[in-house]
Formats: sequence, C-alpha cells, structure tokens
Amino acid sequence: MGVAALIRQRLGECSPAERRVARALLASYPAAGLGTVAALAERAEVSAPTVLRFLSRLGFGGYPEFQRALREELAERETSPLTAYRATERSGAPPEGALPRAAHTLPEAVAGTLAELPQGELDAAVRLFADQQLRVTAAGGRFSGLLAHYLVLHLMQVRGNSRLLPASPVERTDMLVDVGKRDLVALFDFRRYEEPTLALAREVTSRGAKVVLFTDRWLSPVAGLAEVVLPGRVDSPSPYDSFVPALALVETVVAALIDRLGPVAGTRLKAMEAAQQAFGG
Repeated sequence: MGVAALIRQRLGECSPAERRVARALLASYPAAGLGTVAALAERAEVSAPTVLRFLSRLGFGGYPEFQRALREELAERETSPLTAYRATERSGAPPEGALPRAAHTLPEAVAGTLAELPQGELDAAVRLFADQQLRVTAAGGRFSGLLAHYLVLHLMQVRGNSRLLPASPVERTDMLVDVGKRDLVALFDFRRYEEPTLALAREVTSRGAKVVLFTDRWLSPVAGLAEVVLPGRVDSPSPYDSFVPALALVETVVAALIDRLGPVAGTRLKAMEAAQQAFGG
C-alpha cells in the first residue's frame, strides 16, 4: 500500500490536529512531505511534535523513514512502459513466458486490490452513485477513458442520468458549463497522472461537485480533492500497467450499487429493455 493510501486509511483514527497534517499532505502530495518537519507543520498549522505523532500513528519510526518511503514511492509513480521495458531488457526476458506470468500476476493483483479496498470508501462511493438526484459524469485519460466508458454504460442501465465526458472541446464545454452541487464526477487517473484530469477535478470541485476517484495504489494528485478514493493495483505481465484490477473494482462498485438500489435497478433495466425494443437499439 502506498503512503497516500495509508494516510487515507488511517484518517478516521487521527486527532483533529493530526487530520490537519493528513489533509495538508494529501492536498499537495507528495511535495508537502519532502520538505522539513517545520515546513509541513506550518502548512498544516500544527506543531512539529504533532507531525511526528501523526507519522508514528502511520507506523513510521521518524521523519527520515517517512521521507525515504515517499521518495521510493515517487520513483515508482514515475515508472513508464519504456522504463519497465528497458529494465526487462537489461535483466533478460522472464523464462516462464507470458501465459504463466499472467496466470500468476493478474489474479493476485485483483485479489490484492479487493482485499486492500477500504470498506468505508466503497460504501461512500456506492451511496453517491445511488443518489439519483446527482447527475454522474465520468472521464478518464488516454487509456483509462475506456474504464470511464465502461462504468457509464452500466450506470445508464441501472440508475440513469449518467454520461461520458466527450473529447470534443465544444461538447465538453456544453456538458460542464452547468456543473454544480447536483453533480458527481467519476474520474480515472493512473500513474504518469494526466494534468488535464487534475485541472478538471479542481474546476468541478470549486463549483461544488463531488468527485469519486479510481486510481492506483500511489494515488493520483486528484486524491486531495476527491470525496472518495478507490485505489487498485496495476501489476502486469507486460511493461504496461494492467487495468484488470481497476476493471474488477468498477464491477464491484456496480454490483454493490445494484444491491443498494434493489427494485429500482430492476425497474430501470426493464425500462431500458423495453426502450431498446421500441426504438430498435
């Protein structure tokens, strides 16, 4: 589990002053933790001993150990497919082949993702998606946009009032111009995080919208703005990060949402099937 994910997991155990340290770290992560103790304490408006007590609660033996973990995590966050490919090239191709690697890596990544997912975060995400007074807009990046589309296709069928943010600037502007307190924005952002996704999160939250973030275990910078953060592993048999665990996470959210909606989901599904037949879709 990454440091940011650990912070979010332990947030409920913290004192009010320690929570200020946590929020200061998450709001400018990981940069806020790479300066001095005094700088972090000033940013959080607490004392230096409060910062150290907070780090002790997380399990760190001191500030240097905390910063080492941050630096190691930062190096992992910056890993690209090319970096991973070159590392494999230097060490030689794994002898077991792609199929055995996938058979070992992917199930373990999915199981780890679901085991590490905080129940409270899942419950909070489902409560938001189940609120039919909220209009849902989903968006992702170059690859993770596929996950956003997959989520929206399910939400359209079980709760309605859901849409995928289009790529066209005019259509995006039209869809976002009225975003406000009645909006829920589902964002997908994974390492080598995309600046436009962060900019979008800043704008919609400034207008009162809530954000549910699907991300990796190192946590996108959007985590500091999100109402709910759902992290997953990205372990892969290839140099590319895998979205298989994230897909399992989306399907878990959908399953929990159907459970929560109960007969409402069934009524919506019947209406969708009838409309499909009526309109020849």
